[in-house]
Amino acid sequence: MSRLADYFIVIGYDHDKDRNGSSEGRIIQRFPENDWEACPFTQSIELFCRPVGWTLSAQRQPPEFFVAVLTDIDADRHYLSVLTFSESVAISPTKSDDGDTEEDTALNIHSLMYSPKCLVLVSRLDYFETFKNCLGIIYTAYVDKLDVQLEVLVGNILGCVQVPPPGGPQIRFSIGAGDRQALQPPVSATVPTSRNVTALLFQQLGIQNVLTLFCAALTDHKILFHSQSHSRLTDACQAITILQYPLRYSYVYVPILPAPLVEVLNTPTPFIAGVHSSLAEDTADLVDVIIVDLDGGSVHIPECVNLPTLPEPMVSRAKKALTMIDIDSISSFTWSEMVMNSDLLMADYAFPPPSPKKPPSLEQKDKEIRAIFIRFFAELLTGYRSCLTVIRIHPEPFITFHKANFLGHRGMVDDEFLVRVLEGMGFGTFVAERGTPYRTCDIFDEVYANIHDQLTEESADSEKIMEHIKDLAKQLNTNENPNPQPYVQKVPKPTDGAYSRIHQTPFPLLDSEPVHKILKEGIEKQNPKMAVRPNQVRIVPMGTPITALVDRQRMMDNNARRLEVLRNCINFVFDNKISDARIIFPAVLRALKSRVTRLALTQELSYHIRSNRAVLEHQQFDLVVKLLNCCLQNDSSMDENGVAAAILPLATTFCRKLCTGIIQFAYTCVQEHAVWQNMQFWEAAFYQDVQKQIQQLYAPHYEENNVKDKKHDSFLGSPTHKNSELNISKNCSNGGSVTPERRSSYRGREIGALEIAAEQLRTWSTLSDEKKEELISNEESTVYSQAIHYANRMVYMKVPLETQKSIKPLSPDWDSTSNSNIASSLADSESIDAESGYDEMEISDVGTSVIKFVTRFVDKVCNDSRVTPEHIKSLHQMIPGVVAMHIETLEAVNRESKRLPPIQKPKILKPTLLPGEEVVMDGLRVYLLPDGREEGLGGNMGGPTLLPAEGAIFLTNYRIIFKGTPCDPLACEQIVIRSFPISTLTKEKQVKLQYTPHIDQLPKEGLQLRSCIFQLMKIAFDEEVIPDDLEAFRKLSTKYRSPTTVFMTFAFVGQAIPQPSTMLKPVEKNASLKNFAKKTIMKTARKAGIAKQKPPKRKYVLPTPPMGRRSMSPRSSAGSDSESDRPVSEAMDDLSIIDEGEFNRSWLSDPKVIERLMERPGYQDYVRQGFGDPSDSTVTGKSTEKFRISTVNSNFSVSKSYPALLVVPANFPDDSIRKFARTHRQYRFPVVTWRHSRTKALLLRASGFHGRGLMGMLKSDPATGTSTGEISASLQQERYFSCIVSATPNSMRSYKPSYSDSLTSLDSLMLTGVQESLLVPETPEVVRRSHPAATGSLRNINNPKSSFLTLPRRTRTLRNAWPTFSRIGSIREKPRMNSNSATLDSTAMLHQNGGVNERSDLLQSSVQGLKRVALYVLGEKAQMKGIKAESFPKCDFIPVEFYEVRHVKASFKKLMRACVPSAPLPAETGFLKLVEESEWLLQIQNIMQLAGATEDLLDVQGSSVMLCLEDGWDCTTQVVSVAQLLLDPYYRTIEGFKCLVEKEWLSFGHRFTHRSNQTIANHASGFAPLFLQFLDVVHQIHHQFPLSFEFNQFFLRFLAYHYVSNRFRTFMMDNEYERVEAGWLMEDRRSSKINHEQADLDGGFATRHQSHQGASIWDYIEKHHRKSTLFMNFYYSPSDQDVVLRPYSNISNLRIWDYFLNEDLAHGPAYEIETTNKEIQMSEEEKTDSSGQPLMRKIVNGCHDNVFMQQPNVFRQKLQEIHKLETDLGHFQQKWKTVWDKLELPTGKRETMQRNLSFNTQIVKSHGRSIHKRSTLEILVKGKMLGEAAKMFSQPHRFEKHTYTTPAYCDYCSQVLWGLLKTGMHCTDCGYNCHEKCLSHVPKNCTKLKIVSDSSNTNTSVSRVSDTSTLKNEELPVESGPTYATYTPATTNTENSCLHKGYLFKRGALLKGWKQRWFVLDSTKHQLRYYDSEEDTNCKGYIELFDVQSVQPIRNVQGAPKKADENAFFELKTNRRMYNFLAADAKTAQSWIDRIHSFI
Repeated sequence: MSRLADYFIVIGYDHDKDRNGSSEGRIIQRFPENDWEACPFTQSIELFCRPVGWTLSAQRQPPEFFVAVLTDIDADRHYLSVLTFSESVAISPTKSDDGDTEEDTALNIHSLMYSPKCLVLVSRLDYFETFKNCLGIIYTAYVDKLDVQLEVLVGNILGCVQVPPPGGPQIRFSIGAGDRQALQPPVSATVPTSRNVTALLFQQLGIQNVLTLFCAALTDHKILFHSQSHSRLTDACQAITILQYPLRYSYVYVPILPAPLVEVLNTPTPFIAGVHSSLAEDTADLVDVIIVDLDGGSVHIPECVNLPTLPEPMVSRAKKALTMIDIDSISSFTWSEMVMNSDLLMADYAFPPPSPKKPPSLEQKDKEIRAIFIRFFAELLTGYRSCLTVIRIHPEPFITFHKANFLGHRGMVDDEFLVRVLEGMGFGTFVAERGTPYRTCDIFDEVYANIHDQLTEESADSEKIMEHIKDLAKQLNTNENPNPQPYVQKVPKPTDGAYSRIHQTPFPLLDSEPVHKILKEGIEKQNPKMAVRPNQVRIVPMGTPITALVDRQRMMDNNARRLEVLRNCINFVFDNKISDARIIFPAVLRALKSRVTRLALTQELSYHIRSNRAVLEHQQFDLVVKLLNCCLQNDSSMDENGVAAAILPLATTFCRKLCTGIIQFAYTCVQEHAVWQNMQFWEAAFYQDVQKQIQQLYAPHYEENNVKDKKHDSFLGSPTHKNSELNISKNCSNGGSVTPERRSSYRGREIGALEIAAEQLRTWSTLSDEKKEELISNEESTVYSQAIHYANRMVYMKVPLETQKSIKPLSPDWDSTSNSNIASSLADSESIDAESGYDEMEISDVGTSVIKFVTRFVDKVCNDSRVTPEHIKSLHQMIPGVVAMHIETLEAVNRESKRLPPIQKPKILKPTLLPGEEVVMDGLRVYLLPDGREEGLGGNMGGPTLLPAEGAIFLTNYRIIFKGTPCDPLACEQIVIRSFPISTLTKEKQVKLQYTPHIDQLPKEGLQLRSCIFQLMKIAFDEEVIPDDLEAFRKLSTKYRSPTTVFMTFAFVGQAIPQPSTMLKPVEKNASLKNFAKKTIMKTARKAGIAKQKPPKRKYVLPTPPMGRRSMSPRSSAGSDSESDRPVSEAMDDLSIIDEGEFNRSWLSDPKVIERLMERPGYQDYVRQGFGDPSDSTVTGKSTEKFRISTVNSNFSVSKSYPALLVVPANFPDDSIRKFARTHRQYRFPVVTWRHSRTKALLLRASGFHGRGLMGMLKSDPATGTSTGEISASLQQERYFSCIVSATPNSMRSYKPSYSDSLTSLDSLMLTGVQESLLVPETPEVVRRSHPAATGSLRNINNPKSSFLTLPRRTRTLRNAWPTFSRIGSIREKPRMNSNSATLDSTAMLHQNGGVNERSDLLQSSVQGLKRVALYVLGEKAQMKGIKAESFPKCDFIPVEFYEVRHVKASFKKLMRACVPSAPLPAETGFLKLVEESEWLLQIQNIMQLAGATEDLLDVQGSSVMLCLEDGWDCTTQVVSVAQLLLDPYYRTIEGFKCLVEKEWLSFGHRFTHRSNQTIANHASGFAPLFLQFLDVVHQIHHQFPLSFEFNQFFLRFLAYHYVSNRFRTFMMDNEYERVEAGWLMEDRRSSKINHEQADLDGGFATRHQSHQGASIWDYIEKHHRKSTLFMNFYYSPSDQDVVLRPYSNISNLRIWDYFLNEDLAHGPAYEIETTNKEIQMSEEEKTDSSGQPLMRKIVNGCHDNVFMQQPNVFRQKLQEIHKLETDLGHFQQKWKTVWDKLELPTGKRETMQRNLSFNTQIVKSHGRSIHKRSTLEILVKGKMLGEAAKMFSQPHRFEKHTYTTPAYCDYCSQVLWGLLKTGMHCTDCGYNCHEKCLSHVPKNCTKLKIVSDSSNTNTSVSRVSDTSTLKNEELPVESGPTYATYTPATTNTENSCLHKGYLFKRGALLKGWKQRWFVLDSTKHQLRYYDSEEDTNCKGYIELFDVQSVQPIRNVQGAPKKADENAFFELKTNRRMYNFLAADAKTAQSWIDRIHSFI
């Protein structure tokens, strides 16, 4: 019996502490006044009575009741029942300390206020309704002045009401106010009572939210409820804890948290708490707290909180049941809003059942919901009793839970939710309370026992689900209300409105004497012996054993074959049939991936132990150890399958005899596994063995247990060997783990440990004291002896064999991670729980660390198992001696084991080296592991299993080489070689290694080396490799990968670093150290700005430093690969300034130098094209040639990155070139690189144009003087362009058509190129939306998937001639055919107001802009906008799209990961998908399209083309090279291709050193394979036109390999200037003309003379081409092919280059020709038949052999046969090329074939040309649209003379406009200001559109539309009156086009203030305009959205207006300047940012 309430308290408002209407609570009275002994009074109760604070109110509040919960130090909960009412109080206003009464104005003098007063009952019981009734009666007696003393009521509540415990009878009582009350205790104390709180929670939040909270609470997250109602807070918190039954919530639980204690929520521990909604803002900053709004029904989960998902199928069943819960009776009440609308399942019924007569109550639904969650837990924890481990039974049971065993059997090791639940405090309490096998059972125990059978029934009959739920709900209801007869209570209540009476006396002070008197009498009358039903203690039902959950038959079927192989192998081992065992050993290792097989292995081995076969021979011992290691390696450190526990006795039993008296046990060889570091494993294994001992201790006392105990101690026993059906568990030998039926079939009845414990507990009370002491002593001794045993086992497993050093690291880690010793590996191991981990310094002594580990284990298990202190002390004393003795024993074992003959490992094979290649690091024994490629694995691809391979890795001064043999015994006779040049190494990282077949024991970590030649090495170092060797390997590889200069690479091996060539200068550049130092210091000072620059020392060059020029270039933006943020190569530190001292005299004075230069292949090509000779250029005017080879850059004074000799117009002087070169980036001005032989059209290349902003910055420069320098440069540029145009044949001249084209004009392009759909943008707006950054990264690449615009076809009928218009998206945009691609018919082309549709107008102006011109300039969009086209007659500037370098880098990385993945690709991510995501083929397509457009313009159009992209050395080089290759057959020969590469890539300065990261200075910039892309494009063309190339595909792959290999010097340095400095270009050309026969004798290797300056790849190719057909394409037939090639560039026509995919494991890359041939020769010599003759038959494997070199080739064979015959006959041996050229062609047949070309062939060719031209037209139209987009809305300004009274600036030249004399011109429409002299230069782009009365121009435009579209005039739908292509006035147009408008503060230019302006964001004109005010119609200025680069919020703006919101500033960056804006608030600023972002 217990008291109903412990304390009654009256708490009131403390007027003494009142301050402005708020104060604190004060306890007025409390009863009893003295604390109860067992229940002390709780402090600070007044805080919880008013959680939102004690404040006065101006109105009387109705009484409120709620229950708060407090938890004391013993974790007992105290319930505070609080009834609050108002009392009136008179308040006089008082001044505050500072005299300010402003806050008190609401309180009138002597105004009537109301203060709260609380009546509180404190109890340890949770009868909330009874407390509410009792407090209500007290309040009623007070307010209605009932004839009853309040003291009597209080005394009766505290002293006279005694509540029986759970299970007791109902009591009925009265507290003396005429009331009748009843109180019913629940039946079970362990089952919580819920009333209707869980149903309310579901009603408020719904299913999903409640399940989320349920998961969060179980996984120890912080949960905070918000509500306006305190009662709802208490109910919600109570509901979420009740749903966790049978678990108990053990963390902080505060349903109502007062405002002063909100800081408690910052606790790091989990909690469930509630706060009033008024405190929500105070808790908003909590980072890791889940916020639940009960009133709004929402749950907010922070980003940092990661909730696991509830496990299936339990959660699905629960959701389904919650949905079905109300299917039988739909409530008309708000219940339908609960749990997913309970009528959901009947919503579609044609005849729904009628509504029930009586809707179910919330209480009933509450019980059904609880039933669902109880079933959820029963299903989740099914089998938990099978995993309980009995450690002690007497005097108190101690039972633990084997978590790993449970997770392993349930197959839920990776289930995060269940793992967290099992690790939580709630489950620990659950095991402690419910683990006892003999106790009182409750509802959960019954449900748990039957859940498996119920689920089986429900799977057959779904109707059983609700039946079982309702039965369980009925039990829960009975638990709360066991009395079927309801008792009618009588509780007085106050009259309505009683609380609002005006004259209500305050609550009186109670007299304490009557209260204490009644209290005392009540205690004396208390009857402690009230009849209570005794709790029925019984044996807890076991439920379904966990082993029954596994489909045993299916498992046995799946594993039968594996187990048979395993058993045979083990029998072979123990029968000493080692050879037979080794044959099937790999299959056994593969089978050990299965946990069933691993457990079967331990069982089989235990059988042989019992046969006294534990002492093994050496080979037997090795195999057994390998099996044990493989088992442990495949298992986790948790040991969820019990494999490690089963191996423990085996490892301490199997042994071998090393010599007399010295035996080595298996445990010395299985120590390197994480499971031995896991303290939880040791504890679980110890408890399992203790349970067995306890079982054996009590088993003989039971007669029914006739187990014939096999008396082997646990040292030899296996936890699984008793169960011959290969039970996965350790027999879970705690009773019930095996069904009785199965047990009886094998042995007699065996009682489990839990059954024994239950029986012992049942009979405990009947035993005598002596017997009890005996049993306690026996159990304690059992635990103690087992602790000794396990202490020894732990010492065995923890002390390493080599005791002088620490335990071997788990991986060869050169970073010396924490695995180097036991202590640190323990501290860092994830598997060690917090209790067993410790944080100490590194321990050098192994023994000390082992002692600490074992001691900690002993303390833990012995204290838990209640071992006596004496025994624990003796264990502590024993452990150091055991460790010391074991270390001493192991020293002898270690010494003797080293004397054993080592295991024979494969011999290290020496690699074949190149001449000059030296081994830097000798072979380190490694395993080459398979990566993500399928080849060579012998799986789905077939073939032998070549990987993994065992061998050695070598580091040479050129390559990293692996050479070894496959680990697979069936393929071990083959050689595996994988190598790559050290210079191609891009990434080196450590990787975690998984189990690999054929390798017995693999380290945990390995090394992965990735190469940019699409190669990858994944290696694991052998255990014999020491860490020092690993470190040396790493350092040396880094050293050779990143040399400081290119002269340290392999190309210059064995030579001193060459000095700069003396051929250029007769005097040394730095004759002495003093001169050198002086010169260096002065140059550095000048660059830094410290010393003055010296103008006389300069040539005619732009004096701006290159960094400044780059940074101000429009394309240099954040994150781009601009030149300003990349490291500059050695010689390119300054591209613009050349001191004359560096070149003492011009090369022109040395004709021999020019002559030698002209011998270079690139310059020879100029002579071939007829550009003349440099010597002719000195005689001006005498030559009729329009071009000359200029020496203006002969001393690299104009541009360091250009070649010395350049082709320029003959009539353009060199001085002018020096002046206008500054208009291009890097001074790379346009030069001629190729001329069309028929049309004489020119191909020119240059870099991008400089923006005007940069030129303006140079006006004050002393070298150029004023702005005249800029004007002069611009004029010279215009002159230069006019020279190019004049040198181009007249565009009106007709040419003889080429064979491939019937028309040569642009009309040909228009008419033949539009047979298919044409991709063009729709409007400028669309262009901008599709391409967010105008100068950004992706240069507006068209999307092949986007919707398209179809131009008219010639075959289309007149009626349907109008095209379909649609938008083109960005490259990533999906097609929007349904929404944005409306089809416009002829009537839709005109607006209703008479204006032409803007899309058609744009297309019209674009197509009309495609008039035939003499010169097309293809450039960047950002550069083209500033060009004034009228200054360049007969020129057209076309913006084109291209990929920047940074995109190439990113794409290449993705391509490498796709082609050479480091791990197998997941099923959802296929190879082709990864290639697509890399966008590599899109970039190839883009290059081919640009080159194709260039080709068509030159060949079909007859116009010259100039490419001005980026800096002119990347994409420009790619496009120019491909275009020449397509146009000129010469470049498709080997010699011509050499000329092309030398001219375009080497001479014109592609930065090979920088892009290929050849030196350490360039290493950080990232590998950029621009040249590889070019070769890939050539490969694509070669694939489509295989008869047009003299060289084959191997030639291209050879170049792709060696341009990054650093074997040849050809692709080194960044430009010709650096190569001249190195002396390469001026070396004697005769050195290469060596004797051919001598070269053949040398095998083609470079001679000593050549290697002085490094070998040239062209010389190497030439030598090999002379003596072999390796590079020859025998299908080459130049006479049959077209001169001009037009390849397809569609993605479907492109293919992935096999260079990226193929490899040759037989000899490494085939591009090292010498080593490849030698390896092939060696392998063929080894392959002989029985007679010793070489085998004639070859087996070629696609991955192992090189198919190209092994495949028979008839041409090669015939040539070899001729060579052999010539040798045999003694004739002079002719070169193969001579023989080949003598062959006669079958001309007759070919002529016949030419005359009779099939019609299909002609169609195919015509279609190919059509597709090609369509692509060209696409580029031109899109480019014109990009240019026309800015002009389509433009019109001339309306200028008037204007006198400026205030300073203004000319908008054209930026000079000042001011004063009476300096009148200027002012546009009345848009406000444009300019000088009168600038009037003619102002672009016609007035931004304010007006109606133009005379619209002849626009009428012409309309007629052009009709002409182009092949429409007749009468077919145009014309409204009455003329049709004008004009726009509506700004007043109406702006309303429609204005996307956003409002006031913003704008900061003016430098040193100007902030001014408010009215801003309008115009979607039509794509401008941000601003006005003085909203009413102003005169635009003050505008910002072109074309120019906007970025817009972003900013903070801390200097000079900001006062009181401005710091979050309201934003910054808009354009190409020219930066704008700062200030909005009204942060929200408005963000709105502007979002709107502007949508345009850019």
